[in-house]
Amino acid sequence: MTAYYIGQHDIEDEAAFAAYLEQTLPFIAKHGGRYLTKAGSHEMLEGKRPSRVVVVEFPNKKAIKDWYNDPGYRPLIPRRHAAARSTMIVVEGQ
Repeated sequence: MTAYYIGQHDIEDEAAFAAYLEQTLPFIAKHGGRYLTKAGSHEMLEGKRPSRVVVVEFPNKKAIKDWYNDPGYRPLIPRRHAAARSTMIVVEGQ
């Protein structure tokens, strides 16, 4: 069943986050991830506006967890933490 990763990031260091993202994108693609939204295009109906919100479609929840736990991706997580505060959500499609 298709699953979606929703990432909400409050970016504190744009250059460091861009470097993190450049290294992260191949791992997302490796696990079947496909961006459905354009970063920076979100509008808020309520709440504080984060710097970046994305929705990425994956074949299933396992693929998202495989991406997140990929040995090549795991060392990048501290780089994201240093550049941004993130909320990362996994939801299943219908």
